[in-house]
Amino acid sequence: MIETIGNYLTVFIEFMHGGGMAMWVLFVLNLLLWYGLGHRGAILKRKSLHNVRRLVEKHEKDGGARKRTGLLDLAIADALQAAAEAREIGKNPRKFVIDALAPYLMKIKKHSILVRTIVVIAPLIGLLGTVSGMIETFEALETSAMFSQGVSISGGISKALFTTELGLVVAVPGMIIGRILDRKAHTFALEFGQISDIICTKEATYEIS
Repeated sequence: MIETIGNYLTVFIEFMHGGGMAMWVLFVLNLLLWYGLGHRGAILKRKSLHNVRRLVEKHEKDGGARKRTGLLDLAIADALQAAAEAREIGKNPRKFVIDALAPYLMKIKKHSILVRTIVVIAPLIGLLGTVSGMIETFEALETSAMFSQGVSISGGISKALFTTELGLVVAVPGMIIGRILDRKAHTFALEFGQISDIICTKEATYEIS
């Protein structure tokens, strides 16, 4: 088992070295990309099927004792607490609620810049690696080191193209999944706005009554 793993590792290292330094850079970027995507996916997981108004009513009914498992639950609980504090001191609850929801707005955006940056630069690094590999291949042709072996020429060009391929392999899934997560983050942002409106409207009703 250990020998098999060692053989796979050797093949992997040889493959990476064949594409030059750009391959290792893309490998690291790929790890960072999937870390960012995984972290965002865990944060943006919606654990409740109820709409915002229903969740707010449940929290008000349970008095905050209900088990909080999702991001919306936590946001609603903090917003209700902020509104109660504003009511006690006679302040405008909207500002308190907005301040309470601000950390959640920042949380849903976490790692979004990292993902977008890697999606943009990965193909460029892959292209840079390909250009560098092609230059090395043609320099070898000039010195006649590969002139007598057509297979070596095609092999050198093939290795040079590995980096472009890997750059696209990194960028395309990151772009697709990143867009899906961005849409989820946008939905959460709209729901946070609904939380603020619902709670502040009820607070205004309490003041009138």
